[in-house]
Amino acid sequence: MKRLNGLIIGLLLSISIDGFAQTGVKNFIDQNYIEVTGKAELNILPDMIYLKIVLYDKNNKDKLTLPEIERKMISKLLEIGIDVNKDLSLLDFVSNLKSHLLKTNSVVLTKQYQLIVRDAKSLQKVFFEFQELGISDVSIVKLEHSEIERYRKEAKVFAVKAAKEKAEMLVIALNQKIGKAIFVQEQADNLRNITLNELRVPSSNLIIRGTSSLPSSPSNVPEETDIEFETIKVESTFLVRFALEE
Repeated sequence: MKRLNGLIIGLLLSISIDGFAQTGVKNFIDQNYIEVTGKAELNILPDMIYLKIVLYDKNNKDKLTLPEIERKMISKLLEIGIDVNKDLSLLDFVSNLKSHLLKTNSVVLTKQYQLIVRDAKSLQKVFFEFQELGISDVSIVKLEHSEIERYRKEAKVFAVKAAKEKAEMLVIALNQKIGKAIFVQEQADNLRNITLNELRVPSSNLIIRGTSSLPSSPSNVPEETDIEFETIKVESTFLVRFALEE
């Protein structure tokens, strides 16, 4: 019985010593630290302008058939330097059966295309040539950047660096310096896309569905027009805690 009591006392003593030793080690919450927030914001000019184009059979000024207007459109796009194999794609090909009073039913063929242009100058040329061809059902769908993920990663790095610079600046007043980062947490990773209302295009010089048409030019050359796009905004915010050193 005495031997058993001795084992129990020895075990309890061992647990107490281990527990004391563990409490002597500070975790990151017990350390002196400075907590800062770093934020980065990048503004990127879009390089992918998505257009939706709808072609109608014989619904154009020259009463061309759908295949004819389609060939002319592709020819003009190639002429102004658009890579139609890469940037032009067919979205839909439909036929609508329209019933006319006291007339036989007729079928209206339509084709919907998606076209990507890379800059404002190309956009202006496209709209001008479409006006000349009588293609008026064109709308801007969205604006993007081809390397948006790279910019999002860069924003994260800049945000963390901004947090470190802020911490280094603040600890000078404490006559201390920062040590290693002991806690890092992403607070926000925002990508603000452009809405069509934020697209700044002079409606007097370009056609966008519902706006006025492009004025005719005697030389059939589009006039230089300033087209300004809102930038795509990429934001990143990080909360960082740095240990304080004497």
